[in-house]
Amino acid sequence: MDISSVILRARPEKLGGVRKDLLAMPGVEIHADGDDGRLILTIEDGEGYAPSDVFLKLHQLDGVISASLVYQYCDDGLPQESDK
Repeated sequence: MDISSVILRARPEKLGGVRKDLLAMPGVEIHADGDDGRLILTIEDGEGYAPSDVFLKLHQLDGVISASLVYQYCDDGLPQESDK
């Protein structure tokens, strides 16, 4: 499991297109959406892509001013304590 939290800043006049592009990206979920261009996202891993790849693509979207990684968590199957 790999999940990242991102604050994204977009131009308000391009916000509709940015929202549409974000929802088409794998693993992206919008959690808070301000009409002023501020968005809070999570990016979760899935088959065939990594959150880091998706994060880099955020900067290429038309209308995006900035994308800042706020939190990242990775759990590559930590060993579980066995029942005793």
